[in-house]
Amino acid sequence: MEALILQVLNGLDKGSAYALIALGLTLIFGTLGVVNFAHGALFMIGAFCAVTLNRLLTLSHIVVDETQKDFLGNPLNVEVPYLYDFFGQAAGDVIIDWSVPISILVAIPVMMLIGVAMERGLIKHFYKRPHADQILVTFGLAIVLQEIIKYFYGANPIPTPAPSAFTGSFDFGAALGFDPNLIIYPYWRLVYFAFAAVIIGAVFAFLQFTTFGMVVRAGMQDRETVGLLGIHIDRRFTIMFGLAAAVAGLAGVMYTPINSPNYHMGMDFLVLSFVVVVVGGMGSLGGAVLAGFLLGVLESFASMGQVLEVLPGLNQVILYVVAIIVLLTRPRGLMGRRGVMED
Repeated sequence: MEALILQVLNGLDKGSAYALIALGLTLIFGTLGVVNFAHGALFMIGAFCAVTLNRLLTLSHIVVDETQKDFLGNPLNVEVPYLYDFFGQAAGDVIIDWSVPISILVAIPVMMLIGVAMERGLIKHFYKRPHADQILVTFGLAIVLQEIIKYFYGANPIPTPAPSAFTGSFDFGAALGFDPNLIIYPYWRLVYFAFAAVIIGAVFAFLQFTTFGMVVRAGMQDRETVGLLGIHIDRRFTIMFGLAAAVAGLAGVMYTPINSPNYHMGMDFLVLSFVVVVVGGMGSLGGAVLAGFLLGVLESFASMGQVLEVLPGLNQVILYVVAIIVLLTRPRGLMGRRGVMED
């Protein structure tokens, strides 16, 4: 029972990242009909927003510290963050410690601007082109963005710690009535799952309960009719592209303490996220979220030692095996809509 609970928690943690990225992918495909292979790069850029802010907050200058002496009795030169000069050491340490959550405030406008610029500058020219053309051009864009990040930040992963308040682990064993220390799970992974649930809920609420969202949903069903009503649907779809970019970026920001950012992390998640979208059903927002969590849990169980003893390497192919089974039995995916990519 303890092992099952732990694997479910691991699956929900991994499924949160899959669901957030797949949700953004589906928003873009459902509104614009574009297969965006650069979406994983947006996840990566979000992660490096957190890295960049952390570096900016820790910029320092040299000062002479009279309280510290070398072996000759001379005062030492020490590096002091500029943040201390503005807020004091205590407040400065808190701000630096919470740099990852603070990065959310920076990532939202940055990612929306990047998304809008990407859509207006490149994607709009491929709306009526074949999906193969869209895949090629967005995949090329992803490689360019990846190499830019590699040039400025290097090829090695960059550790970005979570706030010290969340560096410990929660004792699920004691909470559920089992032996203490039997099921220990990191706090930040629980925070990531809760954060993903809030973002997913906010996106669905925005689309379901706001006038803007209702117009977008109508445009997803019948773009021409909405346009005939005098609504500038293209402008709203551009904003949705920016929103999808922000969702991917926020997923990357909060994932940095779990997996140290590196230049190829976007590609690592991209293919898996497309598998999630296909399993959930192309164009189905609910299907993308459901498939994300479902495949995350299945991948977690496939990584168990007992399973790998019987079927070595199953954890590497389980997502693709599930995708094959689903598409053979339900060609449109779990919640796919009729007519999507069937022309």
